[in-house]
Amino acid sequence: MNPVRIPPPTGGVAEELAAVVALRDLADRLEDAAVEHALRDGWSWGLVAEALGVTRQAVHKKHLKRVADADIELRRRRG
Repeated sequence: MNPVRIPPPTGGVAEELAAVVALRDLADRLEDAAVEHALRDGWSWGLVAEALGVTRQAVHKKHLKRVADADIELRRRRG
């Protein structure tokens, strides 16, 4: 019976997966910066969500604490 061969953790697939992790991290940081920029420019949560292709609730949940900690003045709903 042949033993299962485990590939080394470098090169090939390991590098591809590490690249995916790095790209996810970069995408998250880019999203954080873009959301902050949009909110500083007066965009609503709804507009930000629409631009990102997610719900207002999703973008609000993901970014509200960080945005509040950054002292970004948020646009308030009227009515």
